Parts: sequence; structure tokens; C-alpha cells
Amino acid sequence: MTFRHFLLLLAAVLPLLSCATPYGRVSFKSAPQIINVSEYDPKEKQRSGRSYTPSNQKALVDNGALGLIARATKGSHYDTKCGEFLAGAERQGMLLGSYCFVVPNQSAQEQASRFLGRLSAIKKNYRLQTQRILLVADFDTKCSANLMVGFVDQIYRRTGIQPVVYLENGPQIRKTLNRASEAQKHRLRKCPYWLALYSNGYTNLENPHKLAHASGVWHDWSMWQYGGVFWENGRSKIHNYNGGNWNTPKYFGNMDRPMERNGFNGSTSQLYAFWGKHSWAW
Repeated sequence: MTFRHFLLLLAAVLPLLSCATPYGRVSFKSAPQIINVSEYDPKEKQRSGRSYTPSNQKALVDNGALGLIARATKGSHYDTKCGEFLAGAERQGMLLGSYCFVVPNQSAQEQASRFLGRLSAIKKNYRLQTQRILLVADFDTKCSANLMVGFVDQIYRRTGIQPVVYLENGPQIRKTLNRASEAQKHRLRKCPYWLALYSNGYTNLENPHKLAHASGVWHDWSMWQYGGVFWENGRSKIHNYNGGNWNTPKYFGNMDRPMERNGFNGSTSQLYAFWGKHSWAW
């Protein structure tokens, strides 16, 4: 083997080795950052620092956020701030994304139609110039495997895009997925997995590698929500992951309030390629 061949082999193998680490391809310090929001944001101020509004997100960009994913719908409910958030993110040159919180008591067709219709209306009403928007399905933990498959199928049929699937870290949704048919698992596996893990204290789920395998569907992940916010005792309480090379700070940079934070499992160039692949030309 020549030295040149050795270097080519090494370049091919190293990414595979990094994929096998418990924390993914990149450390926290290297991971491209993405913020997700809903009408419950911004949260209340908790310390001194910089702030943001739905229409002005400069502080998020200055702190390293490259993309923003805003909730558009939850069942039959339209998120009241989605349009303003997307317009604000566009002004800052951020990658745009949106999610539908899929509820278990409405049909996949109905929810997919409402989600896509809402996004089309927002683009028109806010005169957005961004050509493509990342599509995300956020499934309620009580959703059936049949509903999950039905929703991603509806999105694909209408847009040609395999949406990202976001799942909470909960036993019920894992049980549903593990009991799904092989055909259902195969279908869902075509969608990138966005996992939520805020602690390394869960037995057998201490890192994203273990959590992905525990789904019974995915063995890898595209995005990791490492920072979550829960409403507890009249205050937003931050939960953020600390383990391995993902010792994350309580707050996002010098921001003055909690927010839901995510890291992409790859480089910045890979993030942009991923975003383009799973974004709809709305």
C-alpha cells in the first residue's frame, strides 16, 4: 500500500470511527447550534445578559446559532408566533425550519395538510424570501406507529421530502417503536432522527448512542436537543446534558434566559447539506 492509498483509507475510516463514539461525530464545542421555539418563547429573564424577541434574533446569531426551528401547528392549533419567528430568523440569515406537533387523536392527513397549509400562508403573508424550509414531525408520546408512518408518508407525498422526526425521551414512545412492524420501522428509518437527552443519569440511556439504539428504529441521529426547559414551580427550569465531551453550559452563550438548544451531529458544511436535503421548496 502506498502512502497516498493509506491517507485515502484513513480519510474514509475516520468518519466511521467518529460515528461510533457515544456522543457522535463532533464534540459540543464543535457542533453547529440550532434553536427551536414556540409561542411559549422567549422564556422569562433569569440573569443579566442579552435577550431576543421573535422579530429580532441577532443575539442568537451572535452567540452561534445557525438555524431556527419554529412550531407551526399542534393538532388543530396554529402557533401564534411562528410567522414572526421565521421572519425574524430570515432577517438574520438563519436556516429556517418548522415543526408540527402531531397529536394522537387526529388523522395524519388532516395534520399534515394543516401544517403545510400554515407554512404556505406564513411564507405568503410575511413575504419570506427563503426558498426552502426544514420540515420536522414532533410526535406526541401517545402516537401510534401507524400514525407516525402515516404522517411522514403524507409529508413525503405532498413535498417529496423525508421530514426529520423528533422524539421525547420517554418509555411509552420507545415501547411503541420497538413493537412496530419491520415495515413501519423501515419506513421511519428513512427520516433523520432528532433526539432529546438532557442528562446522563438515565440507566442504559446515558448517551445519545444508547438512546438511538433503544428506539428500536434508529442507530444514529442527526440532531441532539441537549438543552431543554420545563415549567416547574412557576419558573422555567433548565435541564442540560453534561457528560463525555458534551459538558454543556446552563445558558446559551451570554443570553439572559433559558431556551431549547440543539447540536448538529456533524460539521457546519454537513449541516447545510442536511438542511437542504430535508427542506421543502415551499
